[in-house]
Amino acid sequence: MHAITCSGAGGPEVLEWTKVPDPTPGPGEVIIDVAATAVNRADLLQRQGHYPPPPGASEILGLECAGTISAVGAAISLDHIGERVVALLAGGGYAEKVAVPFGQVMSVPTGVGLVEAAALPEVACTVWSNLDLVANLSEGEWLLVHGGGSGVGTMAIQIGRALGARVAVTAGSKEKLDRCAALGAEVLINYRDQDYLDVMREETGGRGVNVILDNMGATYLERNVSALARDGRLVIIGLQGGTSADLNLNTLLRKNASVHATSLRGRPQSEKAAICRQVERTVWPWIHAGVVRPTVDRILPLRDAAYAHTLIADGAATGKVVLAT
Repeated sequence: MHAITCSGAGGPEVLEWTKVPDPTPGPGEVIIDVAATAVNRADLLQRQGHYPPPPGASEILGLECAGTISAVGAAISLDHIGERVVALLAGGGYAEKVAVPFGQVMSVPTGVGLVEAAALPEVACTVWSNLDLVANLSEGEWLLVHGGGSGVGTMAIQIGRALGARVAVTAGSKEKLDRCAALGAEVLINYRDQDYLDVMREETGGRGVNVILDNMGATYLERNVSALARDGRLVIIGLQGGTSADLNLNTLLRKNASVHATSLRGRPQSEKAAICRQVERTVWPWIHAGVVRPTVDRILPLRDAAYAHTLIADGAATGKVVLAT
């Protein structure tokens, strides 16, 4: 088969379209003929040499895919061959075929095309696991989403609204904020000329934000904690703004607030499988009902992965960039 491989750590130019051995399914795994994958910031970090795959995972980039099951390993019924599915991967999505534990395979949501569906697994599982399982976001609470125009951000707006929350977002352009508004965000903050801490204090009457979904990490930590309401929950899912910062524990104590830092890729297979089942039960019906939908900026050929990485790095995309095989 063909795949996008890295000739070394570096910029987009290290991505190459090459021939590699076909994967074989281990016990409890299936082979998916990949129709499409999608680009995540974690892919950029891995390409740069900063985010190696978990032990035993494919070295090929790609954390999600959509396609058709073409082979199964031991303990998996042959009846699954031919099913159109999406999958959450630890790696291997930038290829024509991928092996994946069957527990991380999900049905294609009703009403979504196979290629477009590749934009769903990583963001749906990330957002659902953090907003529901970690933060316990509840109806009527305020949710602040940093990077509202990203793939995770556009999904977080929609799931937040589906859970009954009021959603505020930060983004760096009017165009992205307009897209966020169309998805249901009611407070739109351009981080280039507005301070989200001041805006949210005013919007909440000084009470603060109940849940913050943060992709920045260190540079936003102090202000994020300041922005929290009593019993507020800060969930850090990205480190675009660095890894180390001082944390004022007294502020957390006075607010009875909490800080969580989570990742999805390195979780045990059993945990990822449990999240996939919950996403199928809860998020997929919202997609069928039109409450939630994939946000795809553009679809490119898999061979153009380097260009896709440039788009994500430059912040030029709103939602997901999908790569079709």
